[in-house]
Amino acid sequence: MDKWEDNRAWFLVLPVFIIVAFSAIIPLMTVVNYSLQDIFGPGQRVFVGVEWFKEVLSDKRLHEALVRQFIFSGLVLLIEMPLGIIIALMMPKKGWGASLSLVMLALPLLIPWNVIGTIWMIFTRPDIGLFGAGINALGIAFDHTASPSDAWVTLMLMEVWHWTPLVALLAYAGLRAIPEAYFQAARIDGASAWAIFKYIQLPKMRGVLTIALLLRFMDSFLIYAEPFVLTGGGPGNTTTFLSIYLVKVAVGQFDLGPAAAFSIIYFLIILLLSWLFYQVLQNVGKGEA
Repeated sequence: MDKWEDNRAWFLVLPVFIIVAFSAIIPLMTVVNYSLQDIFGPGQRVFVGVEWFKEVLSDKRLHEALVRQFIFSGLVLLIEMPLGIIIALMMPKKGWGASLSLVMLALPLLIPWNVIGTIWMIFTRPDIGLFGAGINALGIAFDHTASPSDAWVTLMLMEVWHWTPLVALLAYAGLRAIPEAYFQAARIDGASAWAIFKYIQLPKMRGVLTIALLLRFMDSFLIYAEPFVLTGGGPGNTTTFLSIYLVKVAVGQFDLGPAAAFSIIYFLIILLLSWLFYQVLQNVGKGEA
C-alpha cells in the first residue's frame, strides 16, 4: 500500500504524457503512411512498400549531406570544446567580474537561431558587412555566397560564436564545484598550473564536459535555421546538411514519399544518438558515484 501511495503522483503527469504522446504519434504515423505510398493527388495513391527507403538510402546526395554533417559537427567540437574550457579557466571566480562574464557569455544563447543567421548574413556581406567589407578592403577576396571555403569559414565562425558560451558556462560550473581544498593541497605540493589542470580540474570537469560534448554534437547534427538563412545550402550544395536536404526534397521537389522515408531515417539516426547520449551520461554518473 505504501508503494502504491508513493507512486500516485505519477497520475498527475499522466494526462500530459498522453497528450504529448498523442500529438507525437499522429504526425509520426502520417509520415510512416506517406513513406509506404506513392501519392499522385487527393485519393490517388499506390502502395510501394519500402521502395522509397531503398531510393533514399541509395541517393548519393543524401550520402554527401551526411558526410558534410559529420564533418561540420566534428569541426565544431574540435574548436568549441577546447575554446570553451580556456574561456572558463580565464573567467573571474568571484565579484562583479564573474557576474558580468556570465551575463555576457549568455547573451548569444538568448538570440533566436534564425536571427543569428540573419545577423551573420549581414555582418559578412562583401559589400556592406562590417566583416566582409573589411576583409575585402584588406585585399583578401571574401564572399560566402560564391566561395565554398568562405561559406564554410562563415558557418564555423557563426556556430563557434553562438554556442561556445554554452561549453564555457558548463565548464565554469564544473570548475566552481571543485572544493578549494584541492587547490590548497596542490599549491602546498608545488604543483604547476598545468599539473593542477591535468590532475584536478580536468578530471573533476569530466561529467559536465561529457554533457557539453554530447549536447553540442546532437545540436550541430540537427542544425537548420542558421545555415539556411546564411547560405541556403550553397554555394551549390556545399553547405547542404541533412535537415536542409530534407526540406528541399519535401518542399522544393514536393516528393512526399521519399521525404517521408528520409524523415524516418533521420529520426532513427537522432534516436540512436539520443540513446548513446543517455548511455554515456548513465556511465558517467555511475563512475562519479
